[in-house]
Amino acid sequence: MNISIKIIGAGLLFLFTIAAGIWLSNSGKPLNTLIFTTHKLIALSAVIFTAIVIYKMLKDVEIRTAILILIIAAGLSVLALFISGALLSLDKPVNNTILAIHRITSTLTVLITAVIIYLLVGRKQ
Repeated sequence: MNISIKIIGAGLLFLFTIAAGIWLSNSGKPLNTLIFTTHKLIALSAVIFTAIVIYKMLKDVEIRTAILILIIAAGLSVLALFISGALLSLDKPVNNTILAIHRITSTLTVLITAVIIYLLVGRKQ
């Protein structure tokens, strides 16, 4: 499969994850189990698929310190997303700080991943 199609696929999975998250947020508490499960599965799929794409791209280029730092930052951001998502799913009132962390790390994860892919595609050519 062409790398461009894989990158587009990863981007679409991130968009679907965000769309499902917005849908979930708008559905209110208690969380709708179907929407919540869909959001979690799409998010997990996005992370796994993107990690595989980046891993395969790393095979073809020399790893530089900046790329390695960005990969670590993306991993920590994903971890923060999963933890904050788990805390938001508890049957308690929404904590605005945790919600803000979840929203910020969502954006941060997408941006860092986009930069990683941009740098790897640029180095591959």
